[in-house]
Amino acid sequence: MKKYSHLFSPIKIGETIVKNRIFMPPISTNLADKGYVTDALVEHYAARAKGGVGLIVTEVTTVEPVYTYLPGDMSISDDSYIPGWKKLTDAVHKYGAKILPQLFHPAYMAFPIPGTPRLIAPSNVGPSYAKEAPRPVTIPELKVIIKQFGEAALRIKIAGGDGVEIHAAHAHGLLGGFLSPIYNKRTDEYGGDINGRLKLTLEVIEEVRKTCGKDFIIDVRISGDEYCDGGLNLNDGIYIAKQLEKSGADMIHVSGGTTIMRGSSIPAPGTKQGYHAKLSEEIKKHTSIPIATVGRITEPWIADELIANGKSDICMIGRANLCDPEFANKAEKGLDKDIRPCIGCLRCLNGIMFGNRIACTINPSLEIENEDTLKLSDTKKKILVIGGGPAGMEAAYVAKKRGHHVVLCDKNEELGGLMRIASVPISKQDLSKVTQYMVRKLEESGVEIRLNCNVNKELLQNEFADYEVIVSNGACPIVIQPFTAFKHWATADDILAGKEFPGRKIVIIGGGSVGCETADYLAPLVYDRFPRDRKVTVIEMAKEVMGTETGPGRSLLVQRMMKKGIELICNAKVENVEEDKIYYSKDGEIYCIDDCDTLIFAVGYKTDTRLVDTLKELQMPYHIIGDANNVGTIKDAINAGYDIAKKL
Repeated sequence: MKKYSHLFSPIKIGETIVKNRIFMPPISTNLADKGYVTDALVEHYAARAKGGVGLIVTEVTTVEPVYTYLPGDMSISDDSYIPGWKKLTDAVHKYGAKILPQLFHPAYMAFPIPGTPRLIAPSNVGPSYAKEAPRPVTIPELKVIIKQFGEAALRIKIAGGDGVEIHAAHAHGLLGGFLSPIYNKRTDEYGGDINGRLKLTLEVIEEVRKTCGKDFIIDVRISGDEYCDGGLNLNDGIYIAKQLEKSGADMIHVSGGTTIMRGSSIPAPGTKQGYHAKLSEEIKKHTSIPIATVGRITEPWIADELIANGKSDICMIGRANLCDPEFANKAEKGLDKDIRPCIGCLRCLNGIMFGNRIACTINPSLEIENEDTLKLSDTKKKILVIGGGPAGMEAAYVAKKRGHHVVLCDKNEELGGLMRIASVPISKQDLSKVTQYMVRKLEESGVEIRLNCNVNKELLQNEFADYEVIVSNGACPIVIQPFTAFKHWATADDILAGKEFPGRKIVIIGGGSVGCETADYLAPLVYDRFPRDRKVTVIEMAKEVMGTETGPGRSLLVQRMMKKGIELICNAKVENVEEDKIYYSKDGEIYCIDDCDTLIFAVGYKTDTRLVDTLKELQMPYHIIGDANNVGTIKDAINAGYDIAKKL
């Protein structure tokens, strides 16, 4: 009996049998070329099909030529796109998976490419970031758009696709906007009550079914609840699902939230797995067609549980399948520990709006050549890696995979570097799984690991004299020396590592990610003005905290800090520190904090060049990677380790 028997049982969607319940939901890649399928797109989806996914819903695929969602997204707006789609469907079908494009009209969320006409919407209501209000789409225009959906679906059928997903979720794009009271203020037949707002989606389903026949999957994505005042609620979601089934939908993909309410539709790291499962569970009770759930399903056990416990018939697993394209195959074999852990950080999509291709923090390469397919080096070398953080561990593993003799030395008693500290704050616990995974890979690959080993000049001159060196010894927290006059100070790293313990009234200098995460970690879980609770103040020079971060993780962290009563003082600078006083300036005024008992530094990191200076003196070949070279993110570190070792 399979370990995950519910997850790996077949399911019938309409007239089609799908081999398992692991489906891949839409994730934008920016790999298309002016809407056309590229070889990179084919390789991307084929890798997930080869990895065992039962069905793939591709990223947004536009049905008409005027409005672009993202410059690198796909299109099926005319017959010229069919050959590329045929190549894609054939590549996915080769491995027994099914494939549906997500048909979409971006409407008021279209990308503002020069020459684009005024954006259309259900009403003259647009998102807050828009530069002008969209114009209400006319009924004659809607009739054309409905026909365009049907024609697009037919092209997919001609290209060998198994069906389509109609995107009507997240108050997003034309159909999602028409469904949502947030954007639909119409008083004609396409507005008003829920039936009017649903009318456009039902007519699109009718057109697709009429055009493509009953053996063609029609999946509809909805928000079972928009989680906000004035938006759709679960009662609406149940009713909508019933009407979709009556109109001929074969499956309903139940998501939640909206794209403009950060963290509601795509859950942030550290939030619960199966984020929208309560919605799919309730909708499943009132329908008879297959129901899919989505939202931070990153491990096989939770996916199997959701199905076994009646929460859903299908699990849409996106980011985890991106992080490890072999997710399904490994899960089916019970090789859970071999699955590359997705931390839900959403750096995969960070650069999408700026034209960057999809990427992953933990998976350094989404190409055909990756960690699993690396070629042996023509020349075998002796490689010394100094520092066992994410950059060093990745470099050591990849170098060993390429056939080199590798020794990894770390001065600490455990591997992981700053990643171990980074896993301590609230909602960051998944990073511990990454450290665990990377250490296991190193041990299985045969890398020689030496802990509590401080590599000095003597070791380099003697035992490692004929080695090529990779320096990945990280960076150290910056301490502002004049401010150490305060009676009790520490770095954020000291606090998170348990080396120092703070008092009750804390000032943190620095409102970047580290400072805010440390404040969140130290503050009481409930802000109720209890006399013994800690009081935490963050002082930040910039106009806002975490100014370089985007996405739902930042949003939820800031919301938590505000709920916990953490005082955030921005546009401010600490000017002077005495033994028991902290002076800061803001708006031309000087303020004094005289009741603080702990001062914490979270003002960045600096590299230590002494090791590199020694290597230069000894004239040994070396490479500097990770924070030792340039302080950055875990993604930067892992990518640096991969890239350098691939070139050795």
